[in-house]
Amino acid sequence: MGLPGWTVRGCTLHDVAAILSVTRASDVAALGEPDWTEDEVVATLTAPNQDPAVDSWLASGPGGKPLAWAYVDNPERGTRDNVQVYAVPERGAAAYGPLLDLALERVAARAREAGHVEVTLRAGAVASESAYVDALTSRGFVFRKRHARMTRPLTPEDRSLAAGVRPLAAGDGPLVADDRLLVRAVRAGDEAEMRRFHEVLQVAFADTPDFQPVPYEAWRESLAALPSISWDEWLVAEVSGRVVGVLQSADQGVERGEGWVKNLAVLRERRKEGIGGALLRSAFTIYAAKGRTTAGLGVDLTNPTGAHRLYASVGMTVAFAADMFERTVTAPP
Repeated sequence: MGLPGWTVRGCTLHDVAAILSVTRASDVAALGEPDWTEDEVVATLTAPNQDPAVDSWLASGPGGKPLAWAYVDNPERGTRDNVQVYAVPERGAAAYGPLLDLALERVAARAREAGHVEVTLRAGAVASESAYVDALTSRGFVFRKRHARMTRPLTPEDRSLAAGVRPLAAGDGPLVADDRLLVRAVRAGDEAEMRRFHEVLQVAFADTPDFQPVPYEAWRESLAALPSISWDEWLVAEVSGRVVGVLQSADQGVERGEGWVKNLAVLRERRKEGIGGALLRSAFTIYAAKGRTTAGLGVDLTNPTGAHRLYASVGMTVAFAADMFERTVTAPP
């Protein structure tokens, strides 16, 4: 392993606190504040196609203190896998390379298990994480593109608007309604509507460079594995009674008082009509009604739809950017 005196082992749910101590130390050094939550760690360890005993690793230093954590992530068993490595600054940096080596070996085996000849493996790093970037590039990873995390404080105007809007139950009354557009919570118990929600996501993202289709059944499986879902924060936009836009929230930011937009999608023929902005403002209203102080999301800055411009137009700003690196991994014979 190249780590004399260290121990490296697979993970269990009993390791959540130790993993969180590593990710938070890493986040504070790279971003200035903690980013991971306990729920996010649990969701990662219990995700579809994830066996934490062989798909994630906790590295402890000579004194027995956890100093680094890594995991691979490919819930749909597709041709793109992901690896992330977190380390306590300075003391944990020695584990970057050995953990990446374990991940590369495991990704190759997962590719063979899934019947793929090869897969693309991706890893994200903040530019200031120079030791991690060096470990990636020395193992054949090359820069691919840049992602950004955007945030927006929920303003007094959001809260005053929210004061007149009770938190919605799934399928409850509209947040926005005029003679053209209606925005309301998804009817989570309506199978046809959930299939339409999924269809809009798939169709709207099909024109982005990294789109990978996800069958409805696999999507529902990934939802079932989540620790919690706030369906009242999942929104649909209707024009003439037809769902043409959707907003999917996630509970990952609840611990830090943040509403999180996981996916926002509007059909191509309905873009530039204010639908995306209406969905976002409606989500901000719901988040504020629940006492959240910020809203956040992640965006691919190379997205040809110009999504980051939409987010900027509703007051969101870039909190930090992360570079995406990738390499090809070939399955063994």
